[in-house]
Amino acid sequence: MNTLRRRLLAEFVGTGLLVCVVVGSGIAAQQLSAHDAGLQLLENSTATVFGLGILILILGPVSGAHFNPVVSAADWWAGRRRGTGLSTIDLVAYIGAQVPGGIAGAVLANIMFDQPAVQIATHHRVTTGHLVGEVVATAGLIAVIFALARTGRAALSAAAVAAYIGSAYWFTSSTSFANPAVTVGRVFSDTFAGIAPASVSAFIAAQILGATLGFVLIGLLYPDPVPADDIVTPPQRPDLLKGPPSR
Repeated sequence: MNTLRRRLLAEFVGTGLLVCVVVGSGIAAQQLSAHDAGLQLLENSTATVFGLGILILILGPVSGAHFNPVVSAADWWAGRRRGTGLSTIDLVAYIGAQVPGGIAGAVLANIMFDQPAVQIATHHRVTTGHLVGEVVATAGLIAVIFALARTGRAALSAAAVAAYIGSAYWFTSSTSFANPAVTVGRVFSDTFAGIAPASVSAFIAAQILGATLGFVLIGLLYPDPVPADDIVTPPQRPDLLKGPPSR
């Protein structure tokens, strides 16, 4: 059984490395494709997809690989009646690990690319469109995670969540932060991936609203977890379904 200390370490490391991937690939993209914003975004999003998927595979068995306060809050809310999911104390502890982890990840990325270790971003991102984009991005993320969980397909989370975030980089105007801890972490790098402190509160408010909408949608679509006997999976060996030959 995983102790809380191990789970918090996984959340700190996972959130930190996720921000490191986002910020580090953003810095690399700026250096490699200085005059092509579209190519910069492609490089940034591709690295994030692969990095996020791997982090979920490695750390998911330890902590659930939330790396995101709104995911942790949704897990707590979903399990509050049945006693599943995070407890209130665990929720506070998870968020307390995720936010510092995100900051540490940004600092690490800065150092790797010979930037000043601690910077404050100057990239102001708040527009009506960006905030709507954050609502959509976060609602979709929560919907993906809990649709898989409630239909017995959580094993697909690494691929599905990474794929969703990769696509949301492109179809949302905000490039899909969808994560308060990542948002705070990105304040500490004045690079392609940074966000100015003045934009943070509005982004986090949009993320909370998006998470709420996504959770409500899942509650309407899947009010209860689907029983294991009702989960339909494609057979791997159709011939094995025929049963033993008659004698």
